[in-house]
Amino acid sequence: MSSTGSSGPAFASAGDLAEKTITFAEIGPGLYAFTAEGDPNTGVVIGDDGVLIVDAQATPIMAQAVIERVRSVTDKPITHVLLSHYHAVRVLGASAYKDAKMIIASDATRDLIVERGQFDMDSEIGRFPRLFRGQESIPGLTWPTLSFSGEISVWLGKREVRIRQIGRGHTAGDTIAYVPDANVMFSGDLVEYKSACYCGDAHFKDWPETLAKLAAYDPVALVPGRGDALVGREKVAAAIAGTKAFLETLYSTTKRAVDAGKDLKAAFADVRAAMDGPFGAYAIYEHCLPFNVSRAYDEARGIDHPVIWTAERDRAMWAALQGA
Repeated sequence: MSSTGSSGPAFASAGDLAEKTITFAEIGPGLYAFTAEGDPNTGVVIGDDGVLIVDAQATPIMAQAVIERVRSVTDKPITHVLLSHYHAVRVLGASAYKDAKMIIASDATRDLIVERGQFDMDSEIGRFPRLFRGQESIPGLTWPTLSFSGEISVWLGKREVRIRQIGRGHTAGDTIAYVPDANVMFSGDLVEYKSACYCGDAHFKDWPETLAKLAAYDPVALVPGRGDALVGREKVAAAIAGTKAFLETLYSTTKRAVDAGKDLKAAFADVRAAMDGPFGAYAIYEHCLPFNVSRAYDEARGIDHPVIWTAERDRAMWAALQGA
């Protein structure tokens, strides 16, 4: 991350302007991962009569890069878009998928869009200027046309995609997509690979249990929210374990600080001391850490429902924790 000298690190990802190398990898029959060096991933499921996209990218222009790759492997229409959760970098590109007859999200995700979608959009555009290239093409918030609670199946001809809520974690509305005929999982940001977990809207006490439920599927391949696609049970298990270690180190360190009566800035220093060594090289680590500690500090004090992030709150928090 670039630095701005005596004023501390550049805000969030404002200094991350270098273009990333895109990889489009087949991870199972008719199953692809669109990844880009720690940027938000998109999953692709090709069925008999259509294509399902898992996470839509941040803008319609960014989504076009996904569509180009899909068109390189199939001419079938993109009929379904799944939003694994509500964050703007995942959903605001949905309008690019012109043939989609259904945009799917959990009921909890829709509720979060109602409550905080506009705040999140304004906040994330400020945090990630590179990812929101072409933001003028965003028609507004993305709204699901189908929401559900629990589990549903989407059938692409004979191919089933099981979409399920298995518990709170990255947000209260997280969903996974599982393709049983290939034993392949799309986890959204419940799992990251060599990338920091963003925990600003997290539920730390629930997340490890949710990961255990995900691991019980024993997938042979998994597309995480960020980082390379994972092919092979050993790589999948290592990514899940790495995600769990990141979360538990972060929350337990913050909880000890809260129990000791330390303020937020002191808790942030403790977390840095515990995490910079094992996790400091992860993608978006510097971006995420102040938001992560702020949320962990709140949860450790008994605040279950994450406080809404606004563009103004983002900047004030960053100045308090990352300023000189």
